[in-house]
Amino acid sequence: MKTNFIYPLLIVIASSSYGILSTIVKVAMQHGFTTSEAVSSQYIIGFLLVVAIFIFTDRKLPSPSKKGLLILICAGIFTGTTGIVYGESLKYLPASLAVVMLFQFTWIGLLIDCALHKRLPSRPEVISIIILFAGTILAAGVLNVDLSGIPIQGWLFGFAAAFTFACFIQFNSRPVEGVTTTSRVLIVSFVALIMISIFLSPEVIWNGQLFMQGLWKFGLALGLFGIILPIYLFSIAIPKVGGALASILSAIELPVAVTVSVIVLHEPLTAVQIVGIILVIAGMMLPTIIAQRQQKDSLLEAHS
Repeated sequence: MKTNFIYPLLIVIASSSYGILSTIVKVAMQHGFTTSEAVSSQYIIGFLLVVAIFIFTDRKLPSPSKKGLLILICAGIFTGTTGIVYGESLKYLPASLAVVMLFQFTWIGLLIDCALHKRLPSRPEVISIIILFAGTILAAGVLNVDLSGIPIQGWLFGFAAAFTFACFIQFNSRPVEGVTTTSRVLIVSFVALIMISIFLSPEVIWNGQLFMQGLWKFGLALGLFGIILPIYLFSIAIPKVGGALASILSAIELPVAVTVSVIVLHEPLTAVQIVGIILVIAGMMLPTIIAQRQQKDSLLEAHS
């Protein structure tokens, strides 16, 4: 029974690492770097870290099938695209509202999983999504946000970020034969780096900002918590638990983001946000707890 909690726990850890990223980016901005430069450093340093790990561990070139390679390329595309469109949404939306828009990936991911597997959402999944939605609104503190005057681009980019992140989770739920975890992360991070280089700030490599002006420090932290840890753990755990449950468990990113911003950036935390965080955690844990109870009941009936 205990081993069944390992894979959901890995997803929680991976999603929690994503929750740290926004605070690291804000600290980088306090040191004079732009969001585009910080995100670019994340994918550049992250890819270099993966290459180093690959050299010291695998050293064997991956040999996926054409279908497997397509899955990995799509995972990389959606990884990079999420960073791009979420950054664009922040240009038009308040940060709190941008987070709420991003977290629509929970129900989008559930619907995609249901469509792919030709099934209806289970009752625990529906209840969990409702709780998560309510908790997200409270935890992000958007009840007092003025929504008038927000341009349509903000809504579109915010929804696009949610959709691309949901797609990333779905593609990571597909097992790929002929590749190790490290070689899988290598391909995904390389494709993501290409996407970022096209649309953001690859010039940080040759203009001296990355290695001469200290941007690498933030890139190292962002690469570790935004590339290495989450993609590794997602690659291991999501194929075991499925895209639907992974989408729900990934909601832990929001309470982690709020908590870290309070600790590091000293941002205010209201009682309403605390209630929202509790709801998010409860909604996230609900499907796993119910599944464990159902499995336990089944085992008891089998032995009776």
